[in-house]
Amino acid sequence: MTVEIVRMLPLYEAKMIHHYDHRWATYESDGSTRDVTLAEKQDPNFVVLPRYWVGESVVRDRLDERWDRDWLLGWRRIARSTDERTFISSIVPDAAFGDSVFLMLPADQPELGAALQAVLASLALDFAARQKIGGTNASFFLIEQLPLPSPEMLCDHAPFTVDTTWADWISPRARALTRDFESDRAKIRSELDAAVFHLYGFGRDDAAYVMETFPILKRKDEAAHGEYRTKRLILETYDAMAEAIAAGTPYTSPFDGE
Repeated sequence: MTVEIVRMLPLYEAKMIHHYDHRWATYESDGSTRDVTLAEKQDPNFVVLPRYWVGESVVRDRLDERWDRDWLLGWRRIARSTDERTFISSIVPDAAFGDSVFLMLPADQPELGAALQAVLASLALDFAARQKIGGTNASFFLIEQLPLPSPEMLCDHAPFTVDTTWADWISPRARALTRDFESDRAKIRSELDAAVFHLYGFGRDDAAYVMETFPILKRKDEAAHGEYRTKRLILETYDAMAEAIAAGTPYTSPFDGE
């Protein structure tokens, strides 16, 4: 008797993803859900448990001739401008998705996927999303209106570096956040947010204003750290990058020394 082995992929739901995190929540064997602990995230062998599974062949058929990578970039369909963050997206390794997660397929230049993920997770882009999403659905026609940088912009020179493109500077930091939960994630995220503010051409006052439009983020920071730490870290990094641009010298990043 021949036994056919069928590979199954986890069916991801919106609650299971967050920025730079495809292990945000997991199902338990009794059907309940819970947040993944930090200790579990620090274990590279830990995987989340979905509620449902889908045959790999079904996923491949749906993506046939449109996508051939072993990862997908998706965002939560439910999005509210009154939440801590509005546009929640993540890169997820090989998986199936229900209708609570919508997908974008950067098929022309998939090597820019990590940089695109970072832009989508930035406060600058989230600010724009809040102006577009009036209800609770981040529908395709709304996301298509977001001011995403073109591939040409991402492949242009980042002015606070010597000869590095935006994508080449952003991508390793985005990848580190996706897999590393033991480093100083707040510092890395502040670098990415500051860089994206520069990428979009935000002045310092504009960047400071944008961060004040996230009151829940501010309130949680003040409760946890006694200050709006996210804003301070981003503006400190923004200023260091601005000084590097003005002086024509490269910005010195703690990440580069790791």
